[in-house]
Formats: sequence, C-alpha cells, structure tokens
Amino acid sequence: MRERMKDNVARYSTAKLKEQADKTMFRARREVEINGNGTTGYVIKEGPQKGLVLRHIKIEPKNI
Repeated sequence: MRERMKDNVARYSTAKLKEQADKTMFRARREVEINGNGTTGYVIKEGPQKGLVLRHIKIEPKNI
C-alpha cells in the first residue's frame, strides 16, 4: 500500500510541474498577426517589438 501511495504522489507531483511549466510557456509567448498592415508575413501585435515582421510567407509558384 505504501509503494502505491508513493507512486501516486510522484505521478501527481510530476503532472503538476508539467502543468505549471506549460502555463508559464503559454503566458510568455509573443502574439503574432498574419498579414498585419498589408505585409505578407507574421507581425508581432504587442510589446516592445510591435510591428516587427518575424517571417514572410512565400507561396511557391506552380508551373504549368
């Protein structure tokens, strides 16, 4: 019985740590806006780097 309880506590502890890490990562992410201000890329919405284009979206042409 003691071993089973120890396993349950260990699993619960690990799950709580993972959940806390996920919440921290979710809060720390930067918001991006696709096609913001007429650009064809990902633009940061808020923060000190507002308006910065992270990456342009390139569509490969299809040759017929």
